[in-house]
Amino acid sequence: MIRSPRFAYKTEESHPDVVEALAKHAFPLSHSLPLFAFLYKEHFPVDGWKVYDPIAEYKRQGLPNESWTISKINSGYELCDTYPSIIVIPTNLTDEDIQQVAVFRAKHRIPVLSWIHPETQATIVRCSQPLVGPSDHRCKEDERFLQIIMDANAQSHKLTIFDARQSSVAITNRAKDGGYESESFYPNVELNFLEIPNIHVMRESLRKLKDVVYPTIDDAHWHSAIDQTHWLEYIRVKTAAKIADKLESGKTSVVIHCSDGWDRTSQLTSLAMLMLDSYYRTLRGFQVLVEKEWISFGHKFAARVGHGDENHANSERSPLFVQFIDCVWQMTQQFPAAFEFNELFLVTMLDHLYSCLFGTFLFNSEEERDVQTKTVSLWSYINSQPDDFTNPFYVDYQYHVLYPLVSSRHLELWTGYYARWNPHMRSQVPMHQTLKELLILRAELQRRVEELQRETTSHSLSSSDHSPAHTTGTPLHTAV
Repeated sequence: MIRSPRFAYKTEESHPDVVEALAKHAFPLSHSLPLFAFLYKEHFPVDGWKVYDPIAEYKRQGLPNESWTISKINSGYELCDTYPSIIVIPTNLTDEDIQQVAVFRAKHRIPVLSWIHPETQATIVRCSQPLVGPSDHRCKEDERFLQIIMDANAQSHKLTIFDARQSSVAITNRAKDGGYESESFYPNVELNFLEIPNIHVMRESLRKLKDVVYPTIDDAHWHSAIDQTHWLEYIRVKTAAKIADKLESGKTSVVIHCSDGWDRTSQLTSLAMLMLDSYYRTLRGFQVLVEKEWISFGHKFAARVGHGDENHANSERSPLFVQFIDCVWQMTQQFPAAFEFNELFLVTMLDHLYSCLFGTFLFNSEEERDVQTKTVSLWSYINSQPDDFTNPFYVDYQYHVLYPLVSSRHLELWTGYYARWNPHMRSQVPMHQTLKELLILRAELQRRVEELQRETTSHSLSSSDHSPAHTTGTPLHTAV
């Protein structure tokens, strides 16, 4: 996560010029310069911008169907400027109904489908908080909207709302015209607060973690120091597993939101979908998941990362996406054969979350992000050399739901990312090199198995051709 590069100068006089140039190009937006992604013109044999096609992804999920339709009501971003142009909404709602719901939801982020269970039709729906306010405002169209979501799932007569926020914060938000759904206004709805702290708490937790792992490590107090950062406490595998279980075991549709529905909501929807749907655990499927739940649904990458901006004190910054990838890494440790991608893939994503080399993680929304013809996709780089990012132990178990162990004792610090530049923590042999060698060995063994199978088949056919004609007589029996 942290490293300290060193520079040598031929003359002392060149020192100020180099420092000035580094500061200027490290934070180009603060110096009226373009991000480097717009200058980077590397060509790759694979076009990563074609990885995610929303229509194709929704069709993979079996949509549209009689209850849900693929809508272009937001094609010009007029309904919601932070949502994608293509969304999935209930079929039996009018445009007027949707407009009323948009007015009642923060930032006009109406409830939309993220994922549907292939058997039960239980759904994951995401949105923002309702604008209830201190006067308990109601919206009949919004209440009907959630009722329709519940009715679309014949397996359950309930709908569960997971509010990611701390309940005290949600109550406070009512004074600011925000709030949460009242169970008295939404019949058959169960409201659960997940008590996840806000972005400022997460930012401070990561700052403390940085101080623990770099530049020196106190071995005598290592575990207590990690505990005091609360970082592992905030790795929210537990809450996502609760959501996944509600769909899989409870066969109940869920609605997930925080305040605006682009931070903690993205964490929860994508993690739950990763547990429920094996497609997202493939190399390409995970790219689709990130493009869909994070990039297209308006996670504010520019604000949360601060690309090209030297104002490090900006309170909008927070490591939400880093936390998500950390959660994914935790799951790969518990299910080492369930994911097609390896640790290097996750580390590479986080490196380029900050690098500004690719256009993938730039800007705050799909409407702002006009990068496909002007920058290179990170997926172009990754998919041009997939063996580097492939897990040799991967086994393709389709329709297999993952239930990770969620207690703190089963979570560990991801030293391969956070402490990789600390010389006292670095592995002598890069793990990705070992994995690459295993991939080569696996390919060779698979080739040999196929050769043996062909030889066996050929031998069986040859034996059959030369076998004597059938004659009646006493059959031979083999005693076992």
